[in-house]
This record gives sequence, C-alpha cells and structure tokens, in this order.
Amino acid sequence: MALYAIGDTHLSIGKDKPMDIFGEKWKNHAQKLKDGFSIVGEDDLTVICGDISWGMGIEETKEDFLFIDALPGKKIILKGNHDYWWNTMTKMNAFLEENSFDSIKFLFNNAYLCDGISVCGTRGWFYDAENDENTEKIILREAARLRTSIKAGRELGGEPVVFLHYPPVSKTQICQPIVDVLKEENIKHCYYAHLHSASAYNSFNGEMDGIKYELLSADYLKFCPKPIQL
Repeated sequence: MALYAIGDTHLSIGKDKPMDIFGEKWKNHAQKLKDGFSIVGEDDLTVICGDISWGMGIEETKEDFLFIDALPGKKIILKGNHDYWWNTMTKMNAFLEENSFDSIKFLFNNAYLCDGISVCGTRGWFYDAENDENTEKIILREAARLRTSIKAGRELGGEPVVFLHYPPVSKTQICQPIVDVLKEENIKHCYYAHLHSASAYNSFNGEMDGIKYELLSADYLKFCPKPIQL
C-alpha cells in the first residue's frame, strides 16, 4: 500500500463553476486529475488536502464525490476554506453510506494508518489572517484539533505525518500556534495546499526547525498526486 497526497481538486461537476477562469492550466482540470491518478493503485491511499468541491450543501457535491469515488484507491478528505458543504461527521458519513462512496473517508479529529504512517491533520488557518478575537479562537481551535489528530495517530502505532489545507509557514510568515503544535509533537513532515499561481511562489518548501514542509496544491503538482515517502 502506497500513500499519495494532493490538494485543491476544486470540482464543480454538478455546478456551473468553470475553473479555467483562473488560468489555462485549470482548463479540463477534472480530466487532468483523472489522468494524474493513473499512478495510484487500487490498494493505495490518497489524502486530498481540502477545497474538494464548490457545492454549497453536501447534496450539491454528489457528482463531485462520484468522480472522486471512481478514482483509483482509497481517499481521505480534509476540510478546505471553500468546502462550504462540510457538515458534522455524522451527516457526512451518512452521505457516504447512502451513496455507497466506499472509497472515501474524512479526516477530522482522527487519524488513519497507512503502511507505518499515521495520516493526521486538520484545516488549519492562514498565517496572515486578520488579527482579531475571532481569528485567535479559530486558530487555537484548529491547533487543538491538530493535536487531537496527532494523538490519535500515535495510538494507531504509525509515525504521525501532518496534512493541512492552509500553509502553516511561508517564506516570510508563520502561523505560530500551528507550528508550535508541530514542534511540540515532534512532527517531521507537514504537507499543505491552498496556494495557487503567483501565491505559490511565496510558499515554503523545505526544512525549518527540523520539520519538512511541502506544497501539494493540484495545479502546483500538475494535477498528479505526490507519493509520500519518509
């Protein structure tokens, strides 16, 4: 079983939300994703790091989840900032069961084991978000969720590897509460998404304070999932 990851599928199969307005690289991106997933085996697992579907409610995501479910292997999905359809785990798991989306699971206050790696993570929050009381509450809540997920991962017996939607660091900024959790929990590998086009040039890809960070946005990866190897 191999582990892969990618972020920002931004599917809109059931909605009129063409992604090519964001540039030529997004033209026919669903087909590009399908082609990219050809490297994934049926026994493999892919983490999708948020911004899954443009659906506003979970029923509006059905066509997009059909597409994801049909891709090779198992998929683990975490929340992105555009996943307005995200609901309680009870309702989302019921949606998967009702539609027989058997290859999909959600990452939220939990973890999954894959070939010695414990897949952990949460949405996170942006390092340059407006600094107010509400923002601080969101960041601290996400940091707590990350810690809960890492704890669950350790209980599974694998090495915790963190997947986020928002980048915890850039070349010039740091989301300190998230990074503090990574350091305190002795995390060595952290993958994130969210950044596209020009903003990706400010992404940090490399090692900082013993933690290796890497951007996994779909357009950055040319719509091909990245193998995760420690």
